Amino acid sequence: MSERIARSSFLRVTRSLAWRELARFFRQRNRVIGAIGTPLFMWLLFGFGLDQSFSVATSADTQTSFLEYYFPGSLVLILMFTAIYTTISVIEDRQEGFLQGVLVAPVSRQAMVAGKVFGGSVIAMLQGILFLTAALFLDVNWSVQQFVSLVGVLFIASVMMTCVGFSFAWKMESTQGFHAIMNLVLMPMWLLSGAFFPVPGQNTGQWSQDVLHWVMKVNPLTHVVSLVRNLLYQAKLVEEDFWEPGLRTSILVILVATALFYCWALKVCQRRTSGDLK
Repeated sequence: MSERIARSSFLRVTRSLAWRELARFFRQRNRVIGAIGTPLFMWLLFGFGLDQSFSVATSADTQTSFLEYYFPGSLVLILMFTAIYTTISVIEDRQEGFLQGVLVAPVSRQAMVAGKVFGGSVIAMLQGILFLTAALFLDVNWSVQQFVSLVGVLFIASVMMTCVGFSFAWKMESTQGFHAIMNLVLMPMWLLSGAFFPVPGQNTGQWSQDVLHWVMKVNPLTHVVSLVRNLLYQAKLVEEDFWEPGLRTSILVILVATALFYCWALKVCQRRTSGDLK
């Protein structure tokens, strides 16, 4: 009986905090515009601007335009920006006293983390889906399985980046410091994800290229961008193709990374900060 009550309390707190994140975010239109507008502008600017000077070979006979190549990276950038914007609420809630009220309430901190992360992840996923409407102007052959798989990848990636944002926001006492740290951490992760330029080959004879290859390979966002690109531009997606070794590795990497970052968020949440005692 007590386990059922505890489970019910956990789900109620998680649902309430997640809904609060959704309502709070979409009431602030400047955040919605900022999260979608900046990546959209960058996609169009760099896509058309570099289209004539940058092309990526997709096979021996075909090449893709930079506008198409850069689209998956822009989609992941939206998830990243949304993760930053939504987890700012941790700092704002501490300054307004709401977070202290949650911490002294008879609810688990795990439920608070789950609510914050789930709410932010749903927001990021919805904005990513909204940005997908721009893919109607690209050479993308949609199927139901393709779209469902893509939404699943976007949600997992959203959870991963929201956990990272939450872990840093929990330690911060000002939004200015949070923005500086997140730009220092997430922007290099995004730039080294294959979003803007391909992963260099291995064993090229140049140590700098080899180092860059492995740095990008261990970056979880590289595997997110790779999955999104495969799901968007693979002409006929069948189950056997989707579970080929390379894609299986990418799926495993982002699942493991998401689990590790979520555990990190739970661990960070257990620590008291000076703002919690105000």
